[in-house]
Amino acid sequence: MRNTAKITATFLAAGALTLGLTACGPDGGSSSSADTSGPLIVAASPTPHAEILNYVKDHLAKKAGLDLQVREFTDYVTPNTATEDGSVGANYFQNQPYLDDFNKKRGTHIVPVVTVHLEPLGLYSHKVKKADDLKSGATVAIPNDTVNEARALKLLGDKGLITLKSGVGNEATPQDIAANPKHLKFKELEAAQTPRSLDDVDAAVVNGNYAISSGLKPAKDALFLESAKGNPYGNFLAVKKGSEKDPRVKKLAALLTSPEVKKFIEDKYQGSVIPSF
Repeated sequence: MRNTAKITATFLAAGALTLGLTACGPDGGSSSSADTSGPLIVAASPTPHAEILNYVKDHLAKKAGLDLQVREFTDYVTPNTATEDGSVGANYFQNQPYLDDFNKKRGTHIVPVVTVHLEPLGLYSHKVKKADDLKSGATVAIPNDTVNEARALKLLGDKGLITLKSGVGNEATPQDIAANPKHLKFKELEAAQTPRSLDDVDAAVVNGNYAISSGLKPAKDALFLESAKGNPYGNFLAVKKGSEKDPRVKKLAALLTSPEVKKFIEDKYQGSVIPSF
């Protein structure tokens, strides 16, 4: 990740100024998304997304004739808003339920291009070795954004710690718990904060990228993980609607689903990140 430039307030301010000067379409699109001759700037979470993109940049992009630039974001909002306003040409960090919810709530027009990998959500603890060892009244941290909170609760339900009300979907909250035999208490935190909470809570449900970036090894350290089979939470390359046919985007999509990238993911992450192609 050493070669990856991090987003800063300066970059965003400069992007806003550029947008003000170069808006060129009826929807206010910027030249960064309209000019397909320049570099393709991709917003990504640091781990594993930026690491995968940097592998492509360092080993595959030049031969494919792709000028790829990677920008790291540590939140789940700015990559989409930056893609929508043209500050970046694409992003790589999210899954379909999250994107559907984001587009609905924010009025954005982001669409998936190609699914690359799955990061299994997991339950972690510094206090117990097995989920069954959680005591009555234990506190469990869960992500507080709509989709990941529901996903976390579904995971706990699938593993028998709670039972959710029938028909609850991607907007489930702790209020939708029908049975809670261990009387678990839930601490809702920003997804990035969940691994940092492990010393303060009895357990935490952590997104795969944040688990890895905090030094956890999901395949080894999680009390349990989501199943990869039939999982709807694969992470994909995404763009603002209308940019799907950008030749740079097509090149990157092909490279991200190449045998070389599949091997890189399998070798580097050892089951903590799973190729979806």
